[in-house]
Amino acid sequence: MSEGPVRLPSRPLPVGPIRAFEAVARLLSFRGAAEELHLTQSAVSRQIATLEDDVGAQLFQRGTRHVELTADGATLLRAVAPALDRLDAAVRQIRVARGRKVVSVTTFSSFATLWLIPRLEAFQREHEDLDIRVSAVDRMISLEDADLDLALRYCPPDQAPPRALRLFDEVVTPIVGRWMWSRIQSGEAPPLERIADLAQHVLADEEDSTRPSTFLTWRHWLEGQGEARLQPRRWIVFNYTHQQVQAALTGHAIALGRLPLVSAAIAQGDLIEPFGTAGRVASSYAYWLVPSAAGQARPEVAEFARWVLAQAEETRACMSDAPAVVKSKV
Repeated sequence: MSEGPVRLPSRPLPVGPIRAFEAVARLLSFRGAAEELHLTQSAVSRQIATLEDDVGAQLFQRGTRHVELTADGATLLRAVAPALDRLDAAVRQIRVARGRKVVSVTTFSSFATLWLIPRLEAFQREHEDLDIRVSAVDRMISLEDADLDLALRYCPPDQAPPRALRLFDEVVTPIVGRWMWSRIQSGEAPPLERIADLAQHVLADEEDSTRPSTFLTWRHWLEGQGEARLQPRRWIVFNYTHQQVQAALTGHAIALGRLPLVSAAIAQGDLIEPFGTAGRVASSYAYWLVPSAAGQARPEVAEFARWVLAQAEETRACMSDAPAVVKSKV
């Protein structure tokens, strides 16, 4: 007796897992997708598992250190990516039509986490009718995209795009969390008075030392201090700046901080420069605000840009005023 045709599931797919799938597929990283979506890695994994159950197919090949799309995953991505773009554009159009003004910002994840997001709440208190959409991805997105109003970027001056406005220069400096610093001062942890003392501590470092910005690595900093052969008690390696800062804040390691992104925490006493201003090393890189050609003509974009520039002025002042540790010897 024939059982008749097989009926495939017809319920709609939830948007959350679809967005998680698109982020993992684009970045080929569950961790990177979690950072971008401001979720935990386990939450992203659960959403992908839910989507695979709904679709009835495996979408990714998961290896120990890599992620690859399956053929079914590639098929789904070709449909999902443009659909999400159209969805976001439609939502923005509706918001604008209903009087909701939107400013779309693109930047890299550590800048969003450490500098932009902590300040946004104050801006939105004063601009309750204005929505801010932040796209925090570690790749350059073209401002020719009509859905972007401005970019907050990081590069040397000769690579700064047209219309770029300088926010502040890059400076790196060793940083240690307040709790660990108190242990060092009380003698519960090894001393940290000379650069050679770093050999007794755990150092948090950049994972990718092949990039042009090698000055962000401990090895580059140590070479400049005449300690090229120094080896710490242990390395802990991250691929995002804000992860290194978190490691310092929690006392897990001493990090090489990017002063514009941590100067507020230094001023508040949450982070300490163990070698004071003598440990600071400047680079040729800088942070920039770049308005799009279309966005700069809109009043709400101009207002947000003015606010960013004012915040940048405060950051420059904070970098100058950040307290030094007088007893340090370099």
